[in-house]
Amino acid sequence: MRSDEDFRAWAAQRRQALVRTATLLTAGDPHTAEDVVQTAMTKLYLAWPRLRDVRDRDAYARRVLVNAFTDEMRTSRRKREDLRSQLPDRAVGTGAVDDDSRLLFAALGELPDRMRATVVLRYFHDLSVADTAQALRCTQGTVKSQTARALEKLKHRLGPALRDDRGLRPDHPGHPQRDTALIPPTHATLTAGRLS
Repeated sequence: MRSDEDFRAWAAQRRQALVRTATLLTAGDPHTAEDVVQTAMTKLYLAWPRLRDVRDRDAYARRVLVNAFTDEMRTSRRKREDLRSQLPDRAVGTGAVDDDSRLLFAALGELPDRMRATVVLRYFHDLSVADTAQALRCTQGTVKSQTARALEKLKHRLGPALRDDRGLRPDHPGHPQRDTALIPPTHATLTAGRLS
């Protein structure tokens, strides 16, 4: 079964990247991210024999991941319930996540799912407007407007907490008094590999 071996090799190489993307899509919820990745991997495995002719398997995987995320968010809204009668004694650990990542996850969590997906694909994966539109199955105008609205919301939410390239917050005495740019510090946080 050459196809199975090929899929296993591809999945072993790409799984961590898919988990990072799913973690951003779910605004830092590692459990839901794992569920989304597992669903996407199952769908990819079933489609794998047909993917031999696909030029960019990673783009196809991102599309499957975003679709799995959308489905998960749609169904989880319908069935939100806690079946435990008592709260756990202690909080469940979320892994090694630094303060900047927590802040970013909280801000991403305030965005609607579609806006969050647009920002993650545009600035975490550095996709073009056209590639993002293709992955989300929408027009380029929708990607532009969703991105603009999302960045405005993130700037409003994160503005006071953003750091410049030297790690200084805008309220730090050594920070030059200029407009704080949103994308470079946030993009650096997303791509620095600090997401465990």
